[in-house]
Amino acid sequence: MSVPRFWRKIPQRYNLEGTQCTSCNRTFYPPRSFCPDCRRAGETVPFRFQGKGEIVTFTVIRSASDAFAQQTPFVLAIIRLDEGPRVTGQVVLENVAEARIGMRVRPVFRRIGAEGESGVIYYGTKFVPDVPYPDT
Repeated sequence: MSVPRFWRKIPQRYNLEGTQCTSCNRTFYPPRSFCPDCRRAGETVPFRFQGKGEIVTFTVIRSASDAFAQQTPFVLAIIRLDEGPRVTGQVVLENVAEARIGMRVRPVFRRIGAEGESGVIYYGTKFVPDVPYPDT
């Protein structure tokens, strides 16, 4: 199996897909095979998150590894999704000084990086501010 095909086979790699307990409705990302609250009494089923949420905490990365050096400075945040779980993700901002705890964000599908100059380009979820669209 090729490397790109391998990554495409992992649904949470390109989508915010996790699981939900049918007994207590608690959601999990990444997916879990059973609910830690209900144990085996609850069944977990696939669940797709909308991805909207708010920044709980963040840091500004000013010095990064070679793979991310061209993106510095960038914001790396812990985001509480509206459905419950917390995820770590990059928040794309024009100015890193705009980042705030409590800022509403939404997911976007973006390029994450590449393996070497002529290697595989890989994509994933990043976040941007969730601002209302202007009335037109």
